[in-house]
This record gives sequence, structure tokens and C-alpha cells, in this order.
Amino acid sequence: MHNPVRILYLEDSPRDAELVRDTLQRIAMPHELRVASDRAAYEAALTQTRFDLILSDYALPNYDGMAALALAREKQPDVPFILISGTLGEERAVDCVVHGATDYVLKQNLNRLVPAVLRALTEAGEHEKRQAAEASLRTAEHRYRDLFDQANEGLLIMTLDGQVTEVNCVFAEAHGYTVAELERINIQDLDVLKEQAMDSRAGLLRRMQAGEVLRFEAQHFHKDGQIRPFAVTSRMITLADQSFYLASHQDITAIKRVEAEKRKLEDQLHQAQKMEAVGRLAGGVAHDFNNLLMGIMGYAELCRDAIAPDHPIREYLDEITSGAERSAAITGQLLAFARKQTIAPRVLDLNDAVAGMLKLLRRLIGEDINLAWRPGANLRPVKLDPSQIDQILANLCVNSRDAIAGVGEVTLETGSSTVDAEYCITHADAIPGAYVFLAVSDDGCGMDKETLAQVFEPFFTTKGLGKGTGLGLATVYGIVKQNNGFIYAYSEPGKGTTFKIYLPETAAETVATTVTSKTEAPRGRGETVLVVEDEKSLRVTCGLFLEALDYKVLVAETPGEAMKMIDRHPGDIHVLLTDVVMPGMDGRQLAKRISAVKPGVKVLFMSGYTADVIAQRGVLDEGVQFLSKPFTRDDLARKMRGLLEGPLLPASV
Repeated sequence: MHNPVRILYLEDSPRDAELVRDTLQRIAMPHELRVASDRAAYEAALTQTRFDLILSDYALPNYDGMAALALAREKQPDVPFILISGTLGEERAVDCVVHGATDYVLKQNLNRLVPAVLRALTEAGEHEKRQAAEASLRTAEHRYRDLFDQANEGLLIMTLDGQVTEVNCVFAEAHGYTVAELERINIQDLDVLKEQAMDSRAGLLRRMQAGEVLRFEAQHFHKDGQIRPFAVTSRMITLADQSFYLASHQDITAIKRVEAEKRKLEDQLHQAQKMEAVGRLAGGVAHDFNNLLMGIMGYAELCRDAIAPDHPIREYLDEITSGAERSAAITGQLLAFARKQTIAPRVLDLNDAVAGMLKLLRRLIGEDINLAWRPGANLRPVKLDPSQIDQILANLCVNSRDAIAGVGEVTLETGSSTVDAEYCITHADAIPGAYVFLAVSDDGCGMDKETLAQVFEPFFTTKGLGKGTGLGLATVYGIVKQNNGFIYAYSEPGKGTTFKIYLPETAAETVATTVTSKTEAPRGRGETVLVVEDEKSLRVTCGLFLEALDYKVLVAETPGEAMKMIDRHPGDIHVLLTDVVMPGMDGRQLAKRISAVKPGVKVLFMSGYTADVIAQRGVLDEGVQFLSKPFTRDDLARKMRGLLEGPLLPASV
């Protein structure tokens, strides 16, 4: 049920008021008429009650309709106001309408009152609805503006030809412009791939017209000239019967940077895994190859001893030996790469070690290339085998020499460096700590990224056929990793190359290096040596070597056979010469078992590689006597004599 229409009527004549009341009965709707007979009552009514319609006489004592209209517009501005007068002329009536009256009715023609009231109430209702709709629209617009401006991602509205009509602050900030600047441009002015974007616009338009929401990556110019990547989601919308693009833009610069770093770390991990796998393969191949070389070199040496010094065959034997020695050098490089090269680390000063090699290195790289030496100050010592420093320097300097066409310079530099966790994030091999570094740089031809990614792989070389084995840098890599360090290469085509090696600092004092000069191979004194070797050619070779050196020899193919031989042999066994890696039982286990039966026996291990059996990562335990295959008879003679004349060491090393 509708509420009654509340009507206020300002009229000082009771008779006229009653006539109006009777006339209003014909409006056929519930209503309440309140009559105010003077100004005070009129003002009080306007203050106390909200009315739907105000009627007013024009001529009142000390008051008129224009004043009543002004007060009504002040107190209740939206309520329709109709003047009722018997003396109102046409000119004055128009003036009243101009000042805000809704209508006027002459008392002589009250028949117009009902249509005028109905029209005023209808228009007022429509005006109220319109105001409500406008208020709702304003609320929606404010809500839209808040959402648009406060969105976490950049928002853009543009016409179908790319003219920007509206952007939010996030979009503007991401591009370095103000909102006002962007609302005067075409989106093509920002697009890096402008031509491609224009070519594909028709296709994109068709897809969005079909209702598809497009997601793609775009590259836009920032105001400072840099290029920023954005993830874009775009769709077509309709505003006021006109089609527009609505696109959200998320700046993915940081995401791209993280993805690039992740890919770099993954590449480094894959490279490290590949190098490790190749290293294991190289170590196994080197072991077997060393056994074969040992047999070749041993038999060649025995043949040489069996013929006259001027025999024509001797030249051939020398060539066989020379080829075997070159092959042994290659397997040595493989073992270094695989980190299975047996070493005896010493605490040393890196500056002294490098300085001791300078003369040799200058001869190695030639007179056309200057060798610059820049030692760092106050370096702490490092711990590694001095011969490995020589290998590192020789390989890197030869590499630098070959990269320089004509005159150039190779620079050696040392220094101290602290590696933190942030550095390790982008350098997969690095471990936080204090390091001494060795850098070898040249001003040669440099390398591209593809070449740089493969430089440490065995057998990879950019040199011509027959001019390199591809093992030099692989050797350096293996040596560095074996000594708990890491290495990185920096290079660009035409800008030279730098290899930077980081070796852990050690707090120990520097230990002096002693060099034992080679003398004539000492001979045995009839001592008994038990040789245990599963490779037949090596068993025979070692046995013949030892017999030629005046030792008594017992030979066993397996550890089990060796134990039986110990039980059967009535006399002393002075030395156990055993391979490290054998089926069923390794050399260290065999040494322990024989030492339990023969407490005075001394042990000499031999192997193509240690396989971490008697050495941790190729580093000999304290006191372990070891002979690396392949070795010559003189090598065996000196090692054997030194072992026999030295103190007794426990075999359980």
C-alpha cells in the first residue's frame, strides 16, 4: 500500500483553502493536505515535515508567493511548487516559473489544479528516479575508478586502432610516463615489435571479436629507452556502443631475470654433471690404458736390455717407448681431469710457485709474446702438489699463446678473494670461503659463448687436426676440483680470455720443497718380493724387472693365490708389491691380511688410478708408498730401495 501524498498549502483564506481541498479530492490517490495560514506556520511545517507537493497563494499579508517559493527551494529544493492565485498576471507567473515554480493555477480556473498536481507529482517521481539512477551511476563510476586506479597490474583501454583512451597509474609508472602523457599516444609508439604487431592486429581483432581472451608477452619501450617485458591479457569490451581493447599488463622484468638465472644455474649443473660423468669414464679408461702401456714399456725395456747397444732393432724399441711415454702423458691428463691423479699436496706460497715457473713459461710462449707477472700482496698459503701448479700454468699459457696471432701479452696475476653466498648463487661450483686466486689472461682472439661452454670438456679443441689433444683445459679443471677449488673462464670474441682459478687458503706454515736428483738405479740384495697383479703382462714385466735387479720374486695372479703362497713359503717376504684394484679383494685389504701373518712385510702399492681405495680423492694418506703406472724399471728400483731402507710403516693405512 502506497503512503499518502503529503501536500502543504500556504493560504490565509479559509474559504479558498476549503475550495482547494474539495478540488484535490479528484486526484484519485491517497493524500494529506496541511494548510498553513501564515508565514510562521509555513516555515514551521517546512522544517518539521518532508512534503511531496507545495501549494501557495501568491498574495498574503506581509508575505507573497515569491518569498514562499524561495523558502521552499531553500528547505526542500526538489519538491514541486505550484502557485495558486486570483491576481497573478501572466508576466509575473512566468517570472515565478523562471525562479523555480513548477506551475501556476488561477483561482478562477481551479479545474486546472488536478492535472497540474498530477503532472507535478509524476515529474517529481521521474526526477527522483533519475537522480537515484545518476547517483547509482556515479557510485559505479567511483567504484570502477577505484578498481582501475588501485589495481596491482597496469590497465589500459584503447580504441581498435590502438589510440590510448585510459590508463591507470601502475601502467604509467611501469613505462616511466605520466597518465596524461600516455593518454595522448598510440600503443604502437610503445611496442618494440611495431611492424609485427601491426601485421598481427587483424588476426587478434578477429579472435577477440569472437570472445577470446588473449594472453601473450609483449616488449615495450620504457621512457628511458630500455626495453621491458610484459605479460598481457587482452579482451574486447563495449562502452557506450563502441568497441575497445581492455588489456592488463604485468611487468615481468624481475621474473625474466630470475628465469635467466635459473636457466644459467641449470646449465651449470648439467655441465657439472656431464663433466663428472666424463671424468668417471676417463678415469676407468686411463686405468686400463695404463696397464697396457705398462706392459708395452716393460717388454720394450726388457728387449732393449737383451740386445747389443748397436743393434738395429734398438731404434725401433726406442720409438715404441717414446710413443708409450707420450700416451702415458695423455692418460695422466685424463686422470687429472677425472681427479684420480695421485698427488702429494704441500703447503706452499702461490707467488713463489708461479715465480719459479716464469723462466720456463717465457720460453714456452715465445719471444713475440710478453709475459706480465702481477703478484698479489700478503697472500696466505695454499695446499696442493707443486707439480700441479706447473701443469696449470703450462696448459693455460700454451692456450693463451695459441690464441694470440703475432705479438701479444699474457698476464699472470694472483690475489686474495672472499667468496660469499650471493656470489655462489650465480656460480654453481663455488663454495663460500676465503680463497687465493690465480688469473691467466691474454689479449688473443677470444671465444664466443658456444665455445666457452665447452672449453673444459675432454678432447674438445678449436685447434686444427693433430695440433692439440683437447685435454689441456680438462686437466686444469680436474686439478682445481681435486684441490677443492673452482675455475671460471671469461671471454669475448676479439677481446681476449681470462681463466680465474680459486684455491682455498690454508692457515698452515709454508713447507719447503725438496727435490731428489736421480742417480743410478740401486739394485736389490736378494730380498724376496711378492708381486700380486691380475694383469698377466704386468705380472711378467714386474717379475722380470725385479729379477734383473737381483730380487727374489714370488708372483700371484689373485689375492687368494697370494695368501696361499704366503702359507706355503717357508722364508721371509720382505716386500708386497700389489695392484690396488683387483677382483675379489683390493690391495689394501690384502696388505692388512698379509701383515697379520708376516708383521715385518713392507708394502708398495701400484695402480693406474687409486679409485679412492688407498687415497681420498687421489690424495695419498700419510706414509702410504705408491707407484703410479706406467713406471720404468729404474722407477721401481728406486722406490723399492727407498722402501726397504726406510722405517717400517703399518700396512693398515
